[in-house]
Amino acid sequence: MPPANAHDAAPDGAVADRLVAAARTLSEACESLRFAPPVAHVYNPLAYAWAPYERYLRRFGAGRKRAVFLGMNPGPFGMMQTGIPFGEIAAVRDWIGIEDEVRAPALQHPKRPIEGFACRRSEVSGRRLWGWAAARFGSAEAFFAECLVLNWCPLVFLEASGRNRTPEQLPAAELAPLQAACDAHLREAIAALDPEWAIGIGGFARKRLEAALSGLDSPPRIGQVLHPSPASPAANRGWAQAADRALEELGVFA
Repeated sequence: MPPANAHDAAPDGAVADRLVAAARTLSEACESLRFAPPVAHVYNPLAYAWAPYERYLRRFGAGRKRAVFLGMNPGPFGMMQTGIPFGEIAAVRDWIGIEDEVRAPALQHPKRPIEGFACRRSEVSGRRLWGWAAARFGSAEAFFAECLVLNWCPLVFLEASGRNRTPEQLPAAELAPLQAACDAHLREAIAALDPEWAIGIGGFARKRLEAALSGLDSPPRIGQVLHPSPASPAANRGWAQAADRALEELGVFA
């Protein structure tokens, strides 16, 4: 495959247009879903933080990619605040170069307010992911010429205590329609970007890639890197090095 930056986007931004349209469809589908306790609050950053996310897609999604990295769903101090996958505030503002309006939803969990780019907390997973990208590629432009980062699910699920609940913890009746919407979005995004590789950030994301993309005519090769969560002892021992080893063994950037 030629270098990703040899595949320029169509003059009208057709790839980015497809990504934006797919994200809007996903957001609308998610808005119609309902979740029962122990889920107490559901945040949809594609609604209240749409401005920075659309800017992200239009600025960095216009063109074919060598690799698409897929996360599971937003973290409380990352995409939940900025609208950008793994969107740790400092990385999004200072390295990626995006800062835009975030309109807080009307109903918020008192322990998990939406502060947008004013949030002072740091998302460890995002700090590790974007820190690795900066160390390996240098500039954001160099990284996004070859790669894009997406999340499978755009929603944040919070229990009454403020504890985060992951999609895989949802009961089957609630997970099924969410999974249908998120898989449909994933297929459309991958079809638009036409990457050589789709890399799951963690095992859950890899499983969704394998399930959702199995019916595509020309699916990308699928791989996995360790999730950078601080809850992972292996990630805490050196996530960037582990990610580099996994990608080199796969031959993603060979």
